[in-house]
Amino acid sequence: MTSSQGSGGPWSDLDRPPLNATALRRALVLPDALWTSLDVVPATGSTNSDLAARADELPEGAVLVAEEQSSGRGRLDRTWTAPARSGLFLSVLLKPQVPVHRWGWLPLLTGVAAATGLARAAGVGTSLKWPNDLLVSVAGEERKAGGILAERAGADAVVVGLGINVTLREDELPVPAAGSLLLAGAASTDRDPLLRAVLRSLEQWYGDWVRADGDPVESGLQAAYAAGCATLGRRVRAELPGERMLEGEAVALDGDGRLVVATEGGGTEAVGAGDIVHLRAPA
Repeated sequence: MTSSQGSGGPWSDLDRPPLNATALRRALVLPDALWTSLDVVPATGSTNSDLAARADELPEGAVLVAEEQSSGRGRLDRTWTAPARSGLFLSVLLKPQVPVHRWGWLPLLTGVAAATGLARAAGVGTSLKWPNDLLVSVAGEERKAGGILAERAGADAVVVGLGINVTLREDELPVPAAGSLLLAGAASTDRDPLLRAVLRSLEQWYGDWVRADGDPVESGLQAAYAAGCATLGRRVRAELPGERMLEGEAVALDGDGRLVVATEGGGTEAVGAGDIVHLRAPA
């Protein structure tokens, strides 16, 4: 099989056909729907950067999908790279009419929506690592198959980026801890229905959240995230800004979406930013 990174043009890897932008728009860009435009580009540096640059001129609901990203970004300025057409690499423009202090729930909401959509369309179970990773099980091992990055864009917008490894093979993984839907035994790796399912799920969850004025309890978001979160109940190490470390058990999410860690001294601390390391598998 010819590699997708080889010389052969858009059909160089027959397992990785291009997305059908026309069909996707027909299915998703509908009257009264959240999604107002959907563009698929062959390659770009970062879909988040591209959408953020146009946030003031575009209406809410713009979707930008790239078949390949050369400068994809994750949290903490990490890079995200994958072969062309091996995954879903997209960003959406949101302009939530809810209190700004609740906008921190958007990456968690996107995680719930993506996990819900993938369960329906791919038949594969995913779990959520706080705050923004999608995990799958590969041969009994927990691996990262997706990530989310939400960034403010202008005064009233948020660009939410989502990357999901779909058909990455073992020899293509950027790091051993990475995974893909293919390696997790997904029933389907056809990216068109996967993308439709994820965006429809995101539209539903976002609509419920906005109608609840961003309230994570009333919208069901806080309970849904907690139910699917692989971090809760685990012993974790939080690597915090300023090179501070915190170890303890992740016991809850608070009303702002922060991870509450119970420390050995008997107290608790809510972590709003930082890197979380799972220290042991769940019982």
